[in-house]
Amino acid sequence: MILYPAIDLIGGAVVRLHKGDFDQLTHYGSDPVTVAKSYADAGATWLHLVDLDGAKNPEHRQIDLIATIIKNTGLKVQTGGGIRSANDVAALLDAGAARVVIGSLAVRSPDVVTNLLHKYGSDKICLAADVVRQDKAFFIAVSGWQEASSQTLFGFLKHFEAAGLKHVLCTDIDRDGTLQGFNRDLYADVKVAFPQLHLQASGGASKLADLDNLAADGVIIGKALYEGRFTVAAALEAVAC
Repeated sequence: MILYPAIDLIGGAVVRLHKGDFDQLTHYGSDPVTVAKSYADAGATWLHLVDLDGAKNPEHRQIDLIATIIKNTGLKVQTGGGIRSANDVAALLDAGAARVVIGSLAVRSPDVVTNLLHKYGSDKICLAADVVRQDKAFFIAVSGWQEASSQTLFGFLKHFEAAGLKHVLCTDIDRDGTLQGFNRDLYADVKVAFPQLHLQASGGASKLADLDNLAADGVIIGKALYEGRFTVAAALEAVAC
């Protein structure tokens, strides 16, 4: 299992949101480069970087800061936030990103994302399957998690798996930033239905035991690290077991 320590950026600062709500924001420092370096020094090889300014307005994308983090840490960076066009993807890859995370664009313009998978290859694109539960099913959320689409999680994944998808990041929005633990049943169901996909679990990690026997190929951890619930080094040891 791959560990992806997470950094969310607003105005150059490290922050975390509660369930994606910009009105429930906690600051964790103003030096994301130092935070990222500390993860690299602890042994991490990947970083999950979310540009929340870009998510709100692509014109405010912090691409120079993203490039600086990539250049100065040696980490492979998976990044996203408000990807609205093929040009956004190209700009992040040009800045040195190893992989770009795409969410709402995949719902609204699936042909664009299919073309991106074909153009850049399946290792360069990760689909963000951010989900909310409605009527006993999970639906893909869009617009910065502010609304649910009509697309079910399994229908969404089935379509893009046929188009060559390899990497998917699945977040149960109700768990994100809550420190309540992962939705284990959700990830187990996804892995059974789509065993070939490289599934990244996100949302709710609070203790090392949350990583045990998790049905995922990667795990995103943010708030638990900032609040000292455990360290990157300890998490790396746990996912290696």
